[in-house]
Amino acid sequence: MRLSSAFLAAALPLTCAQTSSPKRGLVFVPDPRWPEDAAIWTSQPGSPLTWYYNYEREPSAEFAGLPQEDFEFVPMLWGAPEDEDDASFRESVEAQIDAGRDIRHVLGFNEPDGPQGQFGGSAVDPATAARVWIRNIEPLAERGVKLGLPACTGGWGGIPWLQQFLGNCSELVSSGGEERNCTYDFVNIHWYGNFEGLASHMGSYSAAFPNITQWITEYNFDNQDLPTTQEFFNMSSEYFDRMDSVGRYSYFGSFRSEASNVGPNAVMLSNDGQLTDIGSWYLGGSATGIDPQSSAASARLSLVSFSVAMVFGIVLRECLY
Repeated sequence: MRLSSAFLAAALPLTCAQTSSPKRGLVFVPDPRWPEDAAIWTSQPGSPLTWYYNYEREPSAEFAGLPQEDFEFVPMLWGAPEDEDDASFRESVEAQIDAGRDIRHVLGFNEPDGPQGQFGGSAVDPATAARVWIRNIEPLAERGVKLGLPACTGGWGGIPWLQQFLGNCSELVSSGGEERNCTYDFVNIHWYGNFEGLASHMGSYSAAFPNITQWITEYNFDNQDLPTTQEFFNMSSEYFDRMDSVGRYSYFGSFRSEASNVGPNAVMLSNDGQLTDIGSWYLGGSATGIDPQSSAASARLSLVSFSVAMVFGIVLRECLY
């Protein structure tokens, strides 16, 4: 069979997407309605996933028994505690280290420049964040833990927030007479938009924080049709894998389509809990052909519709001939 150039062009992204990368991790967003979904991320043969975070300070119960060297848990201080003297985050991480868990990295605040609510911002001002950082995160560097700066939104105010945060941090740690800044080892980037905007956003971070490793800890092209979403996934994954400046990345979409707050097509699981093309590609597999919005009920309906069409076709043929 001779294949047209249009068919080959359409098939090309499917080939490009079948890759594995040691940079690839999981933003784990469990849903109590479907506890069985957690096993998907650790049961796939040859999965490239090497790390995960869950917006919490302690590992998820679903993965707590997995060796840290196989699936590294990265704690996050999501927001500021009500009491700025609260050091429970640091104490928890230190207790895990003392108990034998090899904690190698921690993540700072989740979108502190964004409002609390449906979009997940922690709404922490830079001065408060600096005080909490010095009490909870800065001391972990002495335990050999690598520190990731707070992950701001993809909005225009993210980098200025970080610069003000570091300025406040510098004033606090220099108060003893030694002029220095707070410790950090990598920057975290969030992005929801097209690939061109993502690349530009990463460039802005490179200019603001030269020679600092970037972790893309939330990214997606939300609320798009399926071809656009898949094209973005393929382009961004290939870009991250070849960029030396990118240390790690994690696609925001480890949930079912009906539970998505980034659009029904931007997910790794269908309504029936099956891996979508993007989900399978992210785990290093081939396209599944499963529609993100499909479910067992819709699959049965499609089968019935197909059967009815076949019967109708046979009857029509008998009538005509």
